[in-house]
Amino acid sequence: MTDTILKLANWLSPAFPVGAFSYSHGLEAAIAAGDVIDRASAERWIGTCLRHGAGRLDAIILVHTLRGGDVDELDALARALAPSKERALETEAQGAAFAATVAGAWQGDATPRAYPVAIGLAARQHGCPERETVSLFLHAYIANLVSACIRLVPLGQVEGQRIIAALHPAIAAVTTEALAASLDDIGGCALAADIASMRHETQSVRLFRS
Repeated sequence: MTDTILKLANWLSPAFPVGAFSYSHGLEAAIAAGDVIDRASAERWIGTCLRHGAGRLDAIILVHTLRGGDVDELDALARALAPSKERALETEAQGAAFAATVAGAWQGDATPRAYPVAIGLAARQHGCPERETVSLFLHAYIANLVSACIRLVPLGQVEGQRIIAALHPAIAAVTTEALAASLDDIGGCALAADIASMRHETQSVRLFRS
């Protein structure tokens, strides 16, 4: 267990103060619409977001940030890929909180960035290994969506862990794909999730910010 792995485990823990618990990534609207109603539908929804939506897209941006890509250009790209106002807020607010916290506790660049760019830049500055950084980032991504489902569907804690366990192979596959991808490979098709995030903006009763 190296110091860099411990840093990653801390930075991507649910306890790290980026406010991840307040974002559902559009899931709140999907649950209200009846599109996600149980463990099976939650797993399908989250798996789609991981393989074909923001999970994959952010992982590619994270990799290119880690490898020394132009931070300003990658930040602009990450923001442009947000399909709705709330999803833009999700990446911007978490990224700003992440950068400020890492800079305050470990030193680094406190400039507000989109979330995957902020993580990639901190990981680059602290010499974190690529595969582990991407894998733990994607694990944190799905774990937060599972947490939202536990509160809203609702699901039991064990059912939530079953979803995470079932998606471990997908995390490994998306990580491998992201490590080999160019920026030209960016593209996704998680339209239901994108539309849900748009519908959430006008939802009358909301527990989450997205």
